[in-house]
Formats: sequence, structure tokens, C-alpha cells
Amino acid sequence: MRYLDIRPGIFISRPNRFIAHVEIGGQDQICHVKNTGRCRELLVPGAQVFVQEKHDPSRRTCFDLISVQKGPRLINIDSSAPNAVFREWLTGSSRFGVPSLISPETRYGSSRLDFYIESVQGPRFIEVKGVTLEDAGIVRFPDAPTERGVKHMDELIRSIGDGYRAAAAFVIQMEGVKWFEPNWDTHPAFGKALQMASDAGVELIAFDCHVTEDSIVPGKMVEIRL
Repeated sequence: MRYLDIRPGIFISRPNRFIAHVEIGGQDQICHVKNTGRCRELLVPGAQVFVQEKHDPSRRTCFDLISVQKGPRLINIDSSAPNAVFREWLTGSSRFGVPSLISPETRYGSSRLDFYIESVQGPRFIEVKGVTLEDAGIVRFPDAPTERGVKHMDELIRSIGDGYRAAAAFVIQMEGVKWFEPNWDTHPAFGKALQMASDAGVELIAFDCHVTEDSIVPGKMVEIRL
């Protein structure tokens, strides 16, 4: 996945979930934050960030906040990126068989799951989660309580009972990490739901990403510790 018209900036503040003040070219600019998570350990005053410039008269701002430098790691925080990166990974991997059908945003039960695919392995639902929370090389999800995430795990479990295969994929929006684990401190209910999903036969995978100022591409598989 590649971005056009990327510009560097310095993070100033985040008045609410949706916007941030960023110094760009010496001026305070309002940027759209493409991530409703907390990102507290990332969006700190003075942090180096990269924004995408977009000129659209219907928008309140012409900048989207894409990535943040945290120590040696550049971390992509664009919540629309994981699905695009996963699809790229899916088409280049034989992990789930070579898909003959890839259908995004497919309704199942009372949820809309990220992907439904068909391959020689059979029909499968896949839910994708982006991971931006890192501490000492360990990455965790979620960074804020997610009842929606718990519901998705429940739906994946139910789909297995209906004869489908199911998977949960964690796209780690950075590289060079040690392992992935659920964030038991922030939302133990999601950790329990993920454990139940694994026990029920939902396949869990995680991979990191190579992130640059203007791109994010699939990287290496990462160990999952429950």
C-alpha cells in the first residue's frame, strides 16, 4: 500500500479522537486522525509524524495523519491500512489456499466481517485487526476496550458451528517486534474471547509490516502468545 503527497510534521496536540494539531512547514495545521484508538503512547507533543495532503473542498482539513515515529520504529496508525495490507498478503500467500473468491465486508449474523473467501480449503470468514500498541518490542491489541472486537470473535466461533472455517488476523503496523499478545490489562474480555476463539478452532495469525514514510507492506509472521 502506497501513499501519495506525504509531508513531515511535528505533533502538537489531539483535542478529540478525530483531529490533531500538527506543525507542518512551520504552521499549526488541523489534521484528520485516521484512528479512533487512544494512541496515547504515540501521539505525544513533539513526536515526528507524517501526514498525507489531500485537496478536497468537502473536507474540513486537507491533511490526514498517517504515521508516527516512536524511537527507532515508524508506526502506521491509519486504521484503513490493515485491510488493504491483509488483502495484499492474502493474494501472495497460500496459508488459506489460493482464493477463488475474495469478498470484503461480508455480513454474517449481526456483524459485517472483514473478508469472506473461498478456496480449496473451503469457505472462510476472516476478521482483521490493526495493531499499533507496542511496549519493549511486545505488541498488544486492543489499546482501548472493544466490545465490537469481542462480538467479532463470537461471530467467528459461531461461523465454525455453521460449517465455515474462520480466522482472526492481526496486522502489526510496524516491524521488528518480539511477539503479539492480547491486552489483558486494558480489556480482559477481549483476551478471553480470543482464547475461546482459538479453542473453538478459529485460526489466529499475526504478521508485522515494513513501514516507510509513504508505504506499508506485509512483512514477517509474528508469534502469538495467549
